[in-house]
Amino acid sequence: MTGRPLIFLIGYRGTGKTTAGRAVADRLGWAFHDADAELEAAAGRTIAEIFAAEGEPGFRDRESRTLAELSSGANRVIATGGGVILRPQNREILRATGFVAWLTASPETLWDRISGDATTAARRPNLTAAGGLDEVVRLLAVREPLYRDVADVAVPTEGKSPDAVAAAILQAWGAASV
Repeated sequence: MTGRPLIFLIGYRGTGKTTAGRAVADRLGWAFHDADAELEAAAGRTIAEIFAAEGEPGFRDRESRTLAELSSGANRVIATGGGVILRPQNREILRATGFVAWLTASPETLWDRISGDATTAARRPNLTAAGGLDEVVRLLAVREPLYRDVADVAVPTEGKSPDAVAAAILQAWGAASV
């Protein structure tokens, strides 16, 4: 981590990155950026539409560009997409430019949150043929070592309010900044 004031929130879809990220940014008086929302705005399409038109490689290219752009600033809290850690260059950007908080929850909790969010189905594609809880379990098995590799702290989100998650992130960030 460098001295640049950037806080990245990483983790699987449904861990609360956007909600907690807003709370962290509010407490610090910093700007908040949802990388997926900014990617969609720049493309003029949802992530599902980008996947349909360009496939996963096209989406991941856009995701990498968005991360590079967002990480060039300061005084920002950035909620990343769940798969941002899949590319080595993205992991290097995360490690080199800011403090990285990995938000976690059980696969069952994540599936409950995802399936309860009406906007998720419209905006996000299934990433495996199976979809559902099976997809969450399979993708977490691949992604968890990558999240762990870049994270400065892991913050469990199950049963915690967004304010409690934000407080845990800020406590860890403050300790790392000393």
